[in-house]
Parts: sequence; structure tokens; C-alpha cells
Amino acid sequence: MRVDPKAAPVTPEKIILGIDPGTQIAGYGIISVKGGVMRMIQYGVVELNKYSTYQLKLQKLFDTILRLIDEYHPDEMAIEDPFFGKNVQAMLKLGRAQGVVMAAALSRNIPIVEYAPRRIKQSVTGNGNATKDQVSHMVGHLLKEDLHPKFFDATDALAIAVCHHFHENAIPLVSNKKTKKGAWGAFVSENNDRIL
Repeated sequence: MRVDPKAAPVTPEKIILGIDPGTQIAGYGIISVKGGVMRMIQYGVVELNKYSTYQLKLQKLFDTILRLIDEYHPDEMAIEDPFFGKNVQAMLKLGRAQGVVMAAALSRNIPIVEYAPRRIKQSVTGNGNATKDQVSHMVGHLLKEDLHPKFFDATDALAIAVCHHFHENAIPLVSNKKTKKGAWGAFVSENNDRIL
């Protein structure tokens, strides 16, 4: 088979899974990027508030993320960093939900990159203080989709995936090079006295 040297190189498609972790409702958004063009594949939420125990919620979240990974075969996962607030219990629960999502990705060798909420909003809307409605509207505009989510968690997850595309050179938390550290690794290195 002869290859035409004048033919344009084939650009591979990249599939990005964006996750907005939560303990009551978690959002997911899946986009594909080919030749710099983004296209929405799927978005939605995992409604966890209907499950009676926290362990059952985490199991359902883990199972759903695995199902999405197995169905859509993402190349990378982008997830929102937990915010730091005054309610320690809420932060711990959110951190566990994020950990379950990350464990699902790690079990399938999917690279993970975390983004701060402000960075996601800034990347998508140009305003780090944008409202959820503004983020949803701009994500729809960027993906050329008419989005009407029941929960903003779904469009937030799409925004996370779009943000990741805009920051393609971000360092994943899962890497073949052992010298790279994610946000959590940097935190642990700088705060050894806080680790039990």
C-alpha cells in the first residue's frame, strides 16, 4: 500500500471523560476531540441521594463510572478538585466520592487530571466567578449543542472535559514517569506532618 506524501496526516480522536464528583448528585460529561473540533458524546448525572447508606452511594458511583469507561473508552479523565470549605465532614465525603471515581479510572489505566473550579470556569467562560447557568450556556455554545440539563452537575462535567481539552498539556496524575506529582502528591510532600 502506497502512502500519498501530500495527504494530510490523520488526526486521532481523543475521548475525554469529565467528572463533577458529588455525594448526592455526580455529573459526567464525555466529549471527543478530533482535529481540534470538540463534539459531545454523552452527559448526565448519577443520582445518589436515593440510596440509603453512604457505602451504597459510593458503590453505585464506582459502578457507574466503570460502566461509562467500559462503554465509551475514554483516553483521559478530568475531574474537579475538591474545594476547601469550612465544613470538614462535607469535604471528607466529597473527597471519598472523588477517590472512588479516581479508583475506577485507575482500575482501567485511565490517566487523571484535576482542575480547580475557578480554573474550569475561567477556561470555559473567561470568568473564574461565572455562575453555573453561565457555564452551562457557554459549554452548549462551545459544543454547538442546545443543553437543558435537569442538574447543572451534568454541564459542569462537560465543562471539566472542555477545560481539559483547552489545557491538553496538563500533567496527569497517572503517568509513566515517576517524577511527576499531581496536586494531591504535592500536598502530601509539603504537609508530611499532617499525615497520620
